[in-house]
Amino acid sequence: MSHDHHHGNGHHHATAASARAIGIAALLTGGFMLVEIAGGIVSGSLALIADAGHMLTDFAALAMAWLAFRVARRPADARRTYGFDRLSVLAAFVNGLALFAITAWIVVEAIERLSAPRPIEGGLMLAVAVAGLVVNLASFWVLSRGDRGNLNLRAALLHVVGDLLGSAGAIVAALVILGTGWTPVDPILSVLVAALILRSAWRVVKESAHILLEGTPAGFDAEALAADLRDAVPEVAAVRHLHAWSITEARPMVTLEAVIAAGADADAARRRLKARLAALGFDHATVETLAEAPESTAENGPLPCSAPRLI
Repeated sequence: MSHDHHHGNGHHHATAASARAIGIAALLTGGFMLVEIAGGIVSGSLALIADAGHMLTDFAALAMAWLAFRVARRPADARRTYGFDRLSVLAAFVNGLALFAITAWIVVEAIERLSAPRPIEGGLMLAVAVAGLVVNLASFWVLSRGDRGNLNLRAALLHVVGDLLGSAGAIVAALVILGTGWTPVDPILSVLVAALILRSAWRVVKESAHILLEGTPAGFDAEALAADLRDAVPEVAAVRHLHAWSITEARPMVTLEAVIAAGADADAARRRLKARLAALGFDHATVETLAEAPESTAENGPLPCSAPRLI
């Protein structure tokens, strides 16, 4: 058995850039979180407290995402033959679930605030919210320079976007409170921000869960791929037992059984099949070949084949 498994230098550079971006974002988020907690408590603003709680979870999520990138760089071993790449997908899944918990807490707290409004210091709330917006914009800019196709980085980016929206909502609420004194705007805007975060969180959880459940890569069509391989390699009489999944969104895998026409060179056909699969984005393929018996015909039912060769 042989496996063609190759990662380009571009993939490694993108991963390193993403890890560095998430590390910087974690430091920015964790540092300002303490300021926002204090500002929310002193001003009495739910929008600031909710955003501070979000930033606390974001700091933990970003730290976990950074750690996942670091661990994923470790080489494969006897117990983990595919390496540690999927840890980043698991981190994205956990981060997405954390966003669900955060939005639930914000909604419950907002309902309580609407039923029993509390005084809010609009000036302090505005100052802290503006500072938070600047920090979150810096984090967003850093993360946007990473690999946007990576699920782990996308989940981290969503956390920062949630903070960004939270800061913007807090600014609007502070301006309304300063201008009109209407405090219910604070919990109302908090719920609107939570709804936006929830929609994005669902997308990340759905995509990461699909990978963890060994779902097929995005856009994969087994029948179309089988037909493409038969057209590209005429020696292939049939393609059977075609399975595809992903280690990460950037590492699709495929296994298949190819029936090679009688008299054809199976090794040459295998090499051409793997070359075609690599051109289609499958840089790791396991191909099992079976030689078609000379007397087999379509009218005789299933093709009698020689013993399979796993190559």
